[in-house]
Amino acid sequence: MTRTRSASDLRGILLALSGFTFWVLADTSIKIVGRSSLPAYQVLAFMGLVVSVAVTLYAALRRPGAPGDRSLSLGSRKLSVLKPIAAHHQAIRSMLDLTNNFCVVVALRHVSLPLFYILVFMAPLVVTLLVAIFFSELIGLRRIVAVIAGFAGVVIAVNPFSSSRQGDWIGFLACMVCVACFSVNMVWSRVLIRTETPESLTLFTGVVMIVAGSVGMLIHAEPVPIRTLFALLAMGLFCAAGSICFFVALKHTSALNVSQYHYTQLLTGSLLTWLIWRQLPTPSMILGGVLIVAAGLYIALPRSRIASPPTNAPSSQA
Repeated sequence: MTRTRSASDLRGILLALSGFTFWVLADTSIKIVGRSSLPAYQVLAFMGLVVSVAVTLYAALRRPGAPGDRSLSLGSRKLSVLKPIAAHHQAIRSMLDLTNNFCVVVALRHVSLPLFYILVFMAPLVVTLLVAIFFSELIGLRRIVAVIAGFAGVVIAVNPFSSSRQGDWIGFLACMVCVACFSVNMVWSRVLIRTETPESLTLFTGVVMIVAGSVGMLIHAEPVPIRTLFALLAMGLFCAAGSICFFVALKHTSALNVSQYHYTQLLTGSLLTWLIWRQLPTPSMILGGVLIVAAGLYIALPRSRIASPPTNAPSSQA
């Protein structure tokens, strides 16, 4: 049983790493699209369209009998994995996802990619608090101190009194909304994934983004240049791939295990930022990021390593 559990955790970790890497590529595409004049809701509409088409093709072309495949037969019946079990629960989760994605588009127009990831790295800290609140899990004094240290790292990274910070208050506020929505979404998805398929969760969010974005486009829409169109297509494909990997990862391991690999986005995001825009993080961003990552990794440690003394520790009694 332990070996099976370890194999499942390893599979979940690899999927989480893949998902977060795909999301970095999607965010980079959003950053590129953000330099155009397209409104945020129009970007969401394109994202939802590409995500919906991509996940539908993925479900249709997927081999029958693959792990997690709930299809009943070949042909169109394989698309049964796209059907939601509890549509009203998915609607709530998709609204969180919609708000998160909208704020991602806004934030990446106002902050650099590395600073964006440093700020959203608060999500694992918030997930820890939400798990304690909704699942009555005790987190202990040391983990509370780690959470406080993580939030202090955010203040250091933002460096509000410096004139050289790589962002403004609109971007900072949008990042905070992203953290709130993503954290609640992660905990809520852990519950939904017990009955819903990853394809269904991804498609439902895509459809909600199409509807919301299209409503905005009825009021005003901008023409889409060819180069921007390619970036929009890449954005949607990477977003769909990241979402599927993320949801499948939650089937194999816990939300806390998945959330700690969120930190790999700082490395890949910083690398892409340097390769594309030749922009490096500031010293305060690096210091704050290290503090946030250290706090998050400490929280992610197994509880036995934090609370229990080593077996060979000397006795406190004389």
